[in-house]
Order: sequence, then structure tokens, then C-alpha cells
Amino acid sequence: MSTSFTRRTSAAALGLTAALVLAACSNPSDGGTTEVAATKGAATKINLSPDQHRITTGKVDSIAAEVPETIRKRGTLEIVGSSGSAAPLTFYATDNKTVIGVEPDIAYLVADVLGLKPHINTVSWENIFVGLDSAKYDVGFSNITDTEERKEKYDFASYRQDNLGFEAKKGSGLKVTGPKDVAGKTVAVSSGTNQEKLLIEWSKEDVKAGLKPVNIKYYQNDSDTYLALQSGRIDLYLGPNPTAAYHAATTGKTEVVGTYSGAGATLQGLIAATTKKDSGLVKPLADALSHVIENGTYAKVLKRWGLSNEAVTKSEINPPGLPKTNK
Repeated sequence: MSTSFTRRTSAAALGLTAALVLAACSNPSDGGTTEVAATKGAATKINLSPDQHRITTGKVDSIAAEVPETIRKRGTLEIVGSSGSAAPLTFYATDNKTVIGVEPDIAYLVADVLGLKPHINTVSWENIFVGLDSAKYDVGFSNITDTEERKEKYDFASYRQDNLGFEAKKGSGLKVTGPKDVAGKTVAVSSGTNQEKLLIEWSKEDVKAGLKPVNIKYYQNDSDTYLALQSGRIDLYLGPNPTAAYHAATTGKTEVVGTYSGAGATLQGLIAATTKKDSGLVKPLADALSHVIENGTYAKVLKRWGLSNEAVTKSEINPPGLPKTNK
């Protein structure tokens, strides 16, 4: 599907300037909650307990009929997501075993529309794609960015804006609006991600402009990354904006010092349900997502996790994604 240049550039501009506003406070007395706000003055209390009371919707027979017969006969939708704990995207409830967050909530809604029982599988990031390649899993819901490179192997049904966040130690005085602001800086990023691709491209641009390259660092987990940030071993951490803003608000030790569209300066990045190319599942996924967007349950899920300002108005099949060379 095509997308107008006007919509893409205006949305990208929004991605450059808008950060998720969060105000958080843990409250163990009511089962573990935190308050988040998608806009100033509109706090939402998040339920962190295993008893999620997820938002549900009804089956739509016409959309369910589009699902490949093998999946319909099986009766389950095999959903895969990252095992890395990344609130408010995908993380564990207070029992340390129930998977919660905006990603599984949207996946559950899609399964409802398709008349399938959702089965969440959590694996390491790289094994999401290994499992999709082997058809072990039907669809990935794990903050996966639509990219032109990934579209060679996968089909995408978009469902949320993709904005990245640069996180720094609170009071650092740093501001990031483009490549020159990270020249010579030590920046942590997760391997194999859209964020890594953007950072590598920025480093190349800095060198071409006669500036110092970015010193890119990789850590095994978020706790190691944040320890390095607090100790001054790294200057910045580049990750999904929702997780950066959530972490900054809940700890009070860091701050988001810049945001950027996950698809670069001229295109609003999109997060998408990801399925093996030509699996026959992308159309029912997109139709199910568009249905929950239209019936309002999608908006309720985003509000529940403080992500209302990352909403899209419809699901698109294989929309323009992060270019192979991100400039």
C-alpha cells in the first residue's frame, strides 16, 4: 500500500519532537501499579499484577475466514515476542511469569477477532525471526519495526508509530536532534535492532562530515546498560521511546534527551505485526487490526499503557519502511 508523502513527513516531524510524557509511582499496597500519562495532566494507573483484566473484543467471522486453514484447524494463534523485559511494551507482571504489556494486549485483541486462542511465546530477539522463518510461530508482536530490508523475508501489518528515544543520566545537559549530537559520544544500543542501524548510519555521517565516530557499545541486558549509564561509562542509550520514557519516569535517574522517528528524518516509522512472507496471514492480521482500531478497543489498550500518542488510524500491509540506507 502507498502512503502520501505529506502524511509521512508530518508524522516524522512529530516523531522528532514528541516524547511520551510519563509520571510514575509504584504502589505495592494495591498489587503493584504505576501511573503513566500519554499527555500532560491525564494520568492512567497501570495494573502490574498477573490478573490483567485484558480488554477483549468479539470474533468477526468474515475476517476469521481469511486465516489459513491450517491455523484455523489448529485453533491457536502462535504469537512470539521478546523475552527481554521492556515495560510498557512486553514485560513480566509482579509474579515474574505472566507476560503483560501493550504488545501482548494488542495480540490478544487480534486473536479475539480471528476466533483463535492466543498462545504467547517469549524468546530472545534473534529467535523471534528464526521461529518465524521455520513457521514455529505465526506472528511476531514485539515492537518490530517495518523495514525495507525485513520486507524481503516478512510481511507486515502496521499498528503503532515507531519512535526512538535517547536516554541519558538525569542532569547530563545533553540534547540529541541529529547525527552531530552523538559524534564522539559513547552510546549503547541493542544488537540487530532498528536503533542499531540508525546509530551506525549516523556515525558514518559524522565521519563523512569530519566529526568523530560514535563509540557504540553493546550490553547483555538492560540492567547492565543502565548501570553503565549511571556510572558514566556510556553517555546515552538508544532504544524504543516508550521504554526509555517509562524507565526515566519510574526511576527518576534518567531522562529522555531526544526522540527520532524509527524510519529516519522523512518517514514516520511504524511498528507492525510480523509474519513469514507469503504465509497468507498478513491480510487477516491487517483486517483484524483495522477492526479493533475502528471499534475503539485498540484505543483503550494504548490508553491503558500510556501510549495514546503513538496510535495509527488504520493498519497497512507492507507500508513504506525504514530504508536500507537510513538517511
